[in-house]
Amino acid sequence: MQFRIGILGAVAFAGLAVVGTAHAQAARDFISIVGSSTVFPFSAAVAENFGKANRQFRTPKVEATGTGGGIKLFCNGVGISHPDVANASRRMNLREFQTCQQNGVRDILEVKVGYDGIVLAGSNRAPTYNLSRREVYLALAKNVPSAADPTVMVPNPYTTWRQINSQLPDVRIEVLGPPPTSGTRDAFVELVMEAGCRSFPWLNALRETSERRFKQTCGAIREDGVYVEAGENDNLIVQKLQQNPRAIGIFGFSFLEENLNSIHGSLIEGVKPEFENILKGRYPVSRSLYFYVKKAHVGVIPGITEFVNEFVSERAVGEEGYLVDKGLIPLPTAELNAVRADVKSQKNLRL
Repeated sequence: MQFRIGILGAVAFAGLAVVGTAHAQAARDFISIVGSSTVFPFSAAVAENFGKANRQFRTPKVEATGTGGGIKLFCNGVGISHPDVANASRRMNLREFQTCQQNGVRDILEVKVGYDGIVLAGSNRAPTYNLSRREVYLALAKNVPSAADPTVMVPNPYTTWRQINSQLPDVRIEVLGPPPTSGTRDAFVELVMEAGCRSFPWLNALRETSERRFKQTCGAIREDGVYVEAGENDNLIVQKLQQNPRAIGIFGFSFLEENLNSIHGSLIEGVKPEFENILKGRYPVSRSLYFYVKKAHVGVIPGITEFVNEFVSERAVGEEGYLVDKGLIPLPTAELNAVRADVKSQKNLRL
């Protein structure tokens, strides 16, 4: 099998297993990509550049379904009715991997493309918050330790930021954030809610004795209207922040970068959500970004090989790549080289 590689920094990605004849006879002529709304703008940019550089292929179709929703679609089966690629703003978990295996999606390539920060942003007409993860946890958790007895959990009583910390503005807590299907929501719960929860010693100890109870206790977000699920469209959250200066929105760093004329990020534990801070690991709320390739579709759906090579090319994800211009935090050179080696060797995902 021959693959045309004409991209700076691309690596060979060939010789993968091909699905059966029945699938080949009815193959789509474009790549179907679903998943993370955070990875969406990066994947869409790669799709556009791939289409321009490879005129013999149709431009891939990229949809923002959320990480969880996208992986579910990806893992539903093999064949042209199922997506070829799933974008993810967190790593595929064991349960999802097992579902893939049970449905015949056995050979999966995992590609880590860079880093991102989760920001809590507000309108430029609003004050700049400096929040700790403990304060965010107290603002958004369904149940919190009682102020009278921190070893007792009570329904969240806080309605303003000042009730949590007298140094914060006397403003009603209103947060627009992603739904449970979102990888951003998963990462936010792990990196912010659970981290804030661990600031209470007995809850931190609970993590050691029963991780399941810890996650149930610390990861549940309040449902009384303070936290509003704003869907998978992060641009919609940005628009709502412009309309409501009191609210805070939760989304990926790239959306902040694209809208600095109207919104700004809150400091988290004194650190600004800026490119250099995320790159150097100073910003406490950062995560890795991925996409997953259904190897059984390679050689059947045209262009998958070339698309993967474009995504990991120097001109896309290198330190001066066009995805960095869009807000992607690039992988260190050694880590990027390791990713390219995994692509070249067609390394199967194992969890």
